[in-house]
This record gives sequence, structure tokens and C-alpha cells, in this order.
Amino acid sequence: MKQLFGFLLLLTAAYARADVSLPAMLNSNMVLQQQTDITLWGWANPTEQITITAGWDNKPVSITCAENATWRVTLHTPAAGGPYEITIKGYNKIVLSNILIGEVWLCSGQSNMEMSGYGARDARAELPMAYNPMIRFMKVPKTAADYPQSTVRGSWAVCDSNSLKNFSAVGFFFGRKLQQTLNVPIGLIDASWGGSYMESWVPEPLVMLYPDLKQSAQAIGKAPWSPNKAGVLYNGMIAPLTQFPIAGVIWYQGESNRHDPRAYYHLTHVMVDSWRGLWQKEFPFYSVQIAPYTYNGKHETAAVREAQVRATDLPKSGIVITTDQVDNIRDIHPVYKKEVGLRLANYALAETYGKAVGPYKSPQYRSMQIAGNVVRLLFDNVPDGFMVKGADITEFEIAGQDKVFTKAQARVKGNTIEVSAPSVANPVAVRFAFRDAPEPVLFSKGGLPVIPFRTDDWDL
Repeated sequence: MKQLFGFLLLLTAAYARADVSLPAMLNSNMVLQQQTDITLWGWANPTEQITITAGWDNKPVSITCAENATWRVTLHTPAAGGPYEITIKGYNKIVLSNILIGEVWLCSGQSNMEMSGYGARDARAELPMAYNPMIRFMKVPKTAADYPQSTVRGSWAVCDSNSLKNFSAVGFFFGRKLQQTLNVPIGLIDASWGGSYMESWVPEPLVMLYPDLKQSAQAIGKAPWSPNKAGVLYNGMIAPLTQFPIAGVIWYQGESNRHDPRAYYHLTHVMVDSWRGLWQKEFPFYSVQIAPYTYNGKHETAAVREAQVRATDLPKSGIVITTDQVDNIRDIHPVYKKEVGLRLANYALAETYGKAVGPYKSPQYRSMQIAGNVVRLLFDNVPDGFMVKGADITEFEIAGQDKVFTKAQARVKGNTIEVSAPSVANPVAVRFAFRDAPEPVLFSKGGLPVIPFRTDDWDL
């Protein structure tokens, strides 16, 4: 009987000594955001004593695991550097190695952000020389959930030909430019899902709070490649990351929301505000305007592009234009991603890091002046004037009070554009590249395409 009691006591003790464990995003090879408070967290036995020692200061910090078997500790990171180790010791011991301190960015959206280093042609060419120990990737597996999750699957990996094959090509080119310019380690988290709706990336209670967003969410179609419920990708792929400090977000999404372009502006505000609130940081948010593609309609994605530009009224936000980054307007997935990543990087380098990178903002319509049958268009972000990559300036349309748009003639006049059409004697509105599949040839002399626009607010 004593032997049986002793055996049961040992068995109970074995079960009681639960190993200290960590969420997947806390592992070897990771990059931690520099000069900020970071949270390490995980699970252990209730009341278990845990000691955490970070290699950058070698000062042990001891805590007691809570009664619900969770623990967390806040550490302050130094300036960029490494590699370091972090040791977590309770009943067992975990050593995280090859950790760098630097700048961490989240890359999110749908298929054009998801397109990997193997799928994008210009990234595929980089595979043989992709190795860069100063860049680390974390690919978040596709995960939809009905409730916010505390962890994700996946792990950090050093940038090389194998890890790049399955990582965002846009993210890679963005991160490499940052790393080369800032000369600090760069961590990139790829949480993207092809075909995803923005509603899925927003906490569901917020979507349901606003009638326009609720209506848009209820109109989501069922596609076999993406969830069609509000909040589920936020729950599965974003919520688990919000305890992990980041420098900012790059975002490439919008094609799937052409069912309700009017809601896209509001959705963007709600999503970004909610993410910033959860991270407790007003991080920069830089987006990519969706590329031209021949949809069935005429203005479906033109209206989404318009909403994307309007949403840059968010603080610390910006947008890069891709009307020139299309090799085939009948392919919704432009196969070249390098220039997109570089434009995002230049935006971040200029706005977030204060670096002189030359022109990084596309020319943007500001106002117009009408003189007879000629409309003069004024723009921001054209310090050196325009250039035309073709024989004629295309994609301008002009209309009178009848709201009938006619192909217009356009010419460059310094930093302005003059537009007219013989059949429109009294113009009141102008549109530029405002259709689903435009092919404009008008650029700033810095090489950046003019942002598509319209001067009217008429129903489409």
C-alpha cells in the first residue's frame, strides 16, 4: 500500500511540474524592436518561479507564474545590435539564441502581399543571393478563428533562399532596402491571406458597430480561398501578435472589397485605429494602391483606389501607386514586386526614419482652374514638373454639366496640366486614370506615377 501511495505521489508531482513554454513567435532567430519595452510571455505551472535573463544586460528578472498558469514579464531593449540569447528558467530551461535587436515591420493584406519570393519573378531571381543574416522572417500560417487567439504557429527564420521562397516578395524588398539604408537588423512578419476581405482583419464587434461596415460585411461573397466572416483573420493572425512590439505596418489589399468601395475608407480607419489601440502605439501605416485589372465593371476598383487615397488622412500614413507596375492588365497578380517594395521602403525611410531618399510621393491632384474650355490642374508633389512616357498624355477625360465624359487632350505646363476637349465648351469635371484598368503614362520627373483621381463626386 505504501508503495502504491509513493508511486501515486511521484506521478502527481510529475504532472504538477509543467514545463515553461512560449508562444511560437518567441523563438530563436527573432528580431525584437529596439529601444522599447517588450513583453515576454507564456505558460508554466501555477506559482512556479521563473527567471528570465536577457543577454544584452545579463540582469536576471524573477517572477511568479499566475494561478491561471500564465506569466509575463516586461524588458527594455537596447539600441540595435546582437546576436543575443534569452534564458527562461523554471522547472525546465529554455534558451533562445541568435536574437537580434532592430526594426520590426508587419506585412499584411491579400494575395499581392502574400505572393512569395518564388512566385514573384524579380524576387525569384534574387533567391541564389538572398542570404542576409541581418534580415529575419516570420511567416504566420493562414489561421481563421472565431475568438482572439493568444499564439500562432510558425517560427522565425534567417533570410535565405529557402525562407524567401515562402515569404512575401514585397516584404522582402521593403525590408532589404531598410536594412541596407539603416544598417540595423530588420524583422518582417508576414500575416497575409490571398483573396481576403478587409472586414476579416477588423475585430468583429467594431464591424458590427457601424451600419455601413455591417452592411458591407453581410455582402461578402463566399470564395473557396478566403474566409468570409468579419474578424476571423484578426482573431487568428493579428490578435496573437499585438503583444509583440512593431515599428509599423505595410498593407496591400483591396481587390476583394470592390463589392462596396464606399465602406473601404471607413474600414481602413477602423482597422488601423483598432490595431494601433491594441499595440498601444500610433505606428506608421503605409499601403499599396491596388493595381489595374480588367474587371467586369468600369469603376469598381477605381472607386477602391479613390478610397485608399482618401484614407491617407490617417496620421502617419501614406500610399504608393502601382499603375505602372503591371505587365498584363488581365492578370490580377502583377509578377514584379521589387519596385513596389522599394517605394514602400522609401516612404518609410523618409517619413519614419527621416532619411533623404529623393522623391517618394506620387503627384497628387490638388485643385483646378477653369478658363473657357480649358481646365488647368494643380498638383502636390511635383517640384520638378512632369514627364510623359509615350507620345501623348493619355487617360484624361472631361465633362460638362451633362456629366458625360469625353476623351480629353492634355499638355504639360510647368508643374500643371491643361486639359480640354473640342466637344466640351464649358467643362466642370476632369478624371484621370479613373477606371478599373487604366494604362497612364504621366509621371513626375522623379519617376513616380500620378495618382488616379476625379474632380467630381457624382454617382458611379
